[in-house]
Amino acid sequence: MATAVEGDPAKRHRLAELREFLRSRRARVTPAEAGLPDGGRRRTPGLRREEVAVLAGVGVSWYQWLEQGRDITVSPQVLDSVARVLRLSPAERRHLYVLAGLNPPALEPAPEDRDMCQGLRRLIDAWMPFPAHIMDVYWNAVMYNDAAAAVLGMRSDTTRNCLIDFFTDERYRARMPGWEELAPKVVAQFRSACSECPDDDGFRAVVEEAKAASAEFAALWERRDVRPGGQNRKEIDHPLAGLLVVEATQLRVPARPDLVIVLHTPLPEADTARKLEWLVSPEGRRGAMHPLAG
Repeated sequence: MATAVEGDPAKRHRLAELREFLRSRRARVTPAEAGLPDGGRRRTPGLRREEVAVLAGVGVSWYQWLEQGRDITVSPQVLDSVARVLRLSPAERRHLYVLAGLNPPALEPAPEDRDMCQGLRRLIDAWMPFPAHIMDVYWNAVMYNDAAAAVLGMRSDTTRNCLIDFFTDERYRARMPGWEELAPKVVAQFRSACSECPDDDGFRAVVEEAKAASAEFAALWERRDVRPGGQNRKEIDHPLAGLLVVEATQLRVPARPDLVIVLHTPLPEADTARKLEWLVSPEGRRGAMHPLAG
């Protein structure tokens, strides 16, 4: 009689990948890196299975079964111990969870990917003359290009959290004819972001601040609508350029899951592309006699 694994090609493939992945990661860690007493004298590359088990605090037989790709019960705590011993990167740790059949943890930036700001700055500057900005997971503004400053009113002296600014910046709201229609979508998208990290105090702090600052936000939050971040149509009544119609698209960079890139693309209506080009031109900049708020 066939076992559950034998009768499930997808599971059989996953466990085979788990076996090869663990073997390759174990072979990569030297005894010296693992802090073994004889690490400096051993010539055998990699760790032995029993060494991984002892260092991870699990049974030798259990780890052997795991590396053999057997269909056994695993827990996040045990996988984290194995990941620590095998010196897995955040992406590799997440991959281990997937191969073991568990819901993967949120991907954290690897140390070598944390310094990507210069490349991201080049990206949003290359999006000129169209607005672009970058937020962290809590929707705090990280950086923005000149078009975002001219069109959306993003500026260093006031721009903090994009969610809170959406509800509290009166000048921005006055220039958004479709604000009431857009607001429920914005709140639903932020709740979707919160759901990825339900125990994160940072999200709770933003929500509490937004509730205190805006009764409208508080009411929308209680609706508990959820909507993944994607695209939002925005109509902006700009004091210099008139009506602008753009499509705001949220993008993620896998190496930096803690950041969200928001690109604003002009739609065909209202000759928006030409107006955006004019706003960031020398003539348009001269026309802006004071900082804009939306």
